[in-house]
Amino acid sequence: RKTDTVVVGAYDQSAPGPDQQKLTIEKVFKNPKFNMLTIHDDITLIKLATPAQLSDRVSPVCLPKATDEFPGGMTCVTTGWGLTDSSDSETPAVLQQVALPLLTNTQCKEFWGFRIRDVMVCAGADGASSCMGDSGGPLVCQKDGAWTLVGIVSWGSSSCDTQVPGVYARVTMLRDWIDSILEAN
Repeated sequence: RKTDTVVVGAYDQSAPGPDQQKLTIEKVFKNPKFNMLTIHDDITLIKLATPAQLSDRVSPVCLPKATDEFPGGMTCVTTGWGLTDSSDSETPAVLQQVALPLLTNTQCKEFWGFRIRDVMVCAGADGASSCMGDSGGPLVCQKDGAWTLVGIVSWGSSSCDTQVPGVYARVTMLRDWIDSILEAN
């Protein structure tokens, strides 16, 4: 929603640091292909009213090329303030980070079956997982020495089962739409 605020540079939500910035939203771009039933094309872009001030704690992430490949077994990282256990009543104050292996879609279908599509990428199933409250957060992998946005936290186990992979929107498959929005705005 345009009335929401984007916060960058935050680490501890209970104690705002010197790099934290609250930014207003100029425009929200929802992917017209998004389907709530299948959770396909789960991406929304936000245009800020003013640019974030870049620093050691505020930096852009690289976007992958549509042709980039990130193989199963590659270790990537996701971050968020989501629940650390599905039975928790509160989210953590401090940003959480975990390294997760990517799965091939064939491997992921062993857990999720027909729900897994090419526009999705899976990670985890090895003792850690994204959870409720992490949605929209990044799944980044290193490519040529730079952190690259491979996935966007989308959905997963309702109990945040750490032996089941989380499902992320696959950014390489969304590049055409992302590029069309960036070019027009």
